[in-house]
Amino acid sequence: MSTELTFTYTTTAEEVATAFSEEIKGKNVLITGTSINGIGFETARVIAKYAKLVVITGYSEERLKLSEETIKKEVPQANIHRLILDLSSFASIRKAVELINTNPEPLHVLINNAAASFVDFTLTEDGLETQLATDHVGPFLFTKLLAPKLLAAGTPTYTPRVVFVSSEGHSFGTGVDFDALTKPDPAKYVKINAYAQAKSANILTAIELSKRSKGKINAYSLNPGGIFTNIHQNPNAIPVFKAMGILLPDGKPNPELGQWKTIPEGAATTVAAAFDPRLNDKPGAYLENSVVANEKVAAHSSDPANAEKLWNVTEKLIGETFAF
Repeated sequence: MSTELTFTYTTTAEEVATAFSEEIKGKNVLITGTSINGIGFETARVIAKYAKLVVITGYSEERLKLSEETIKKEVPQANIHRLILDLSSFASIRKAVELINTNPEPLHVLINNAAASFVDFTLTEDGLETQLATDHVGPFLFTKLLAPKLLAAGTPTYTPRVVFVSSEGHSFGTGVDFDALTKPDPAKYVKINAYAQAKSANILTAIELSKRSKGKINAYSLNPGGIFTNIHQNPNAIPVFKAMGILLPDGKPNPELGQWKTIPEGAATTVAAAFDPRLNDKPGAYLENSVVANEKVAAHSSDPANAEKLWNVTEKLIGETFAF
């Protein structure tokens, strides 16, 4: 791959996948959160053109089937597997991993894309606040349980990857509130704060996973950019976005905040994080506009002490420890 290759704000996922088609070939990839009109779907669509296997996940069988059918209309040869997964439920996560383990193939890339953003305060069946559970604790457990599959993909010339889709919103507030994580309190719950904490946790987890695996797994996090997706049409999220000025009173994107990305542009950075070979010596990196942008990470989201504490606290919450 030429080191002269450059990506910009307007680079699309299709362009990145084409550039790295040789890296994608032969790979088994799992992407969480792949409903149509989201960046997870677009990521799956462009990768499916070259990958050996793409596993798409979601909690709705109907929506998963629609995603698969839509991809196969364009890419008839795509090898797509559907997987029901509710990241707010430890039981659902374990059941999904059991199904994955029936396939003897290794897993080369895990993309933690799914999120439950700006939801009202509720507790999951495991006693966690739903947004932090779905966006951080669930993906942490899912990644932990899939670690053997990922490690099996490692070779002397290939290191498996885990990608966490974070957000510029990680910089809001002061980072992860460990009390909110371990002792959720509806009286203290603020949607935007929980969102920011979850996105901060994504970055910290990528940093610590890369560190603890000691070269066996490379993890990355990223900011896809400002994109008008199905999240912005979620009834729970619309009032929050309007209050923040992200959406106009009519619900449309606020152009005064700068150029909004299209979904293909927004998914580009995910594809780069998953396959750009130039990242091999940059484990734990944070990407923006498909390139490394560690300088854009807020201090509380890059602090090694925070990363270590979050890892230890989350292992206690799931009742399991990672093994590499």
